[in-house]
Amino acid sequence: MQLHELIGYLAACLTTCSFVPQALHTFRTRDVSGISLGMYSVFTVGVALWLAYGLALAAWPIVVANAITLALAGTILGMKLVYSARRPD
Repeated sequence: MQLHELIGYLAACLTTCSFVPQALHTFRTRDVSGISLGMYSVFTVGVALWLAYGLALAAWPIVVANAITLALAGTILGMKLVYSARRPD
């Protein structure tokens, strides 16, 4: 493995792992009140585009990290949409 690949895998691991505590908290508590719908929508689309970019380049650190992050962010975005709709005004 070359140095630039190692850097890519390390960066992918760190950024993806940093997202996991928020995801776990949201899954456990189902508390989406502090989550911005606009921010998560834009973030999720951005992650999907990074995934597409990684696939186009066959850059596996980008693909793996963004596939995992997209699954987590998409799930949280879905929870935000579902649980916000259920809240009484």
